[in-house]
Amino acid sequence: MAPIRPDLESLPAYVPGRAVPGSIKLASNEVSQPPPPRVLAAIAEAAAASNRYPDLSVNGLTVRLADEFGLDSARIAVGCGSVSLCQQLVAITCREPDDEVVYAWRSFESYPIVTQIQGATKRTVPLDAQFRHDLDAMTAAVTPQTRLVFVCTPNNPTGTAVRRDEFERFLAAVGPDVLVALDEAYREFVTDPDAVDGATLLDAHPNLVVLRTFSKAYRLAGLRVGYSLSTPEVAQALRKVGSPFAVSSVAQAAAIAALDCRAELLAACAEVEGERDRVRAALLHAGYTVPPSQANFVYIALGEKTAAFAAHCLDQKVVVRPWHGEGVRVTVSTPEENDALLAAALSFPK
Repeated sequence: MAPIRPDLESLPAYVPGRAVPGSIKLASNEVSQPPPPRVLAAIAEAAAASNRYPDLSVNGLTVRLADEFGLDSARIAVGCGSVSLCQQLVAITCREPDDEVVYAWRSFESYPIVTQIQGATKRTVPLDAQFRHDLDAMTAAVTPQTRLVFVCTPNNPTGTAVRRDEFERFLAAVGPDVLVALDEAYREFVTDPDAVDGATLLDAHPNLVVLRTFSKAYRLAGLRVGYSLSTPEVAQALRKVGSPFAVSSVAQAAAIAALDCRAELLAACAEVEGERDRVRAALLHAGYTVPPSQANFVYIALGEKTAAFAAHCLDQKVVVRPWHGEGVRVTVSTPEENDALLAAALSFPK
């Protein structure tokens, strides 16, 4: 028998949002519009050279990101989506089985997966009653064995955002010897002026790593491009443990072109933000529990009614992302698709 690690039997599987033919998919936090024409042209041009390996150093995109953030390019690492960078962060911090990774739960479902793959110990902290990170409880959960903390804001799946003041207090309490990863995959959809922006805290906190992605606001989920902002030492370590050539030439070219279209793409984010607030208001008016969201989705807390609600929505040709016994996450899409979700929610027998 092949010597496969026995603990992989208990490894939780990443569950993607379902795609059902003939139904509206609101299960994966995707932006409904395709990339702008300029980005599609860059993709086509790069695809013509697919017989060649991509730039191993991802130099063009790294330099462009450095210009965008006013950072030295040595402080940026690019990966195959921010999920890959999450796994690389565990790899550079955890070597022994009792090395700990702390994160809130429920949060991004890749955290337990990448932690177990590395053989580290998971320490989860429940969200508070408002579906937010309980940073005081997370501080208390940090031990001398803690090597890495993930803080997802806006939190996936609840959409709630961590405030700058509370996050700075958290960083001070955790101390400089624990790496803190601020996962900001949905940062471009944030409108709350009090929400933390990790890029503004990097110089004051060398143990901070900020994760961003091109999958959401930049509409490149299918090409897998994420990046981190950190100290040069952390960025170099991340590059060392990453798979060679993990970011394709097509992905690199598309990301650079997307940055060229940044103004257009961010203007579209504003449309999503307006729809997000409209959808949440309608759901609240209908009696649902929906925490304030700063992402491109909303979370409906349904408890034991979760499975029935998801099934009802599917009957109405709307696919949502359920966590049975807890709630559903619903992508904010076009007004027409959002109206279909609201019609399904309003017709659900409470």
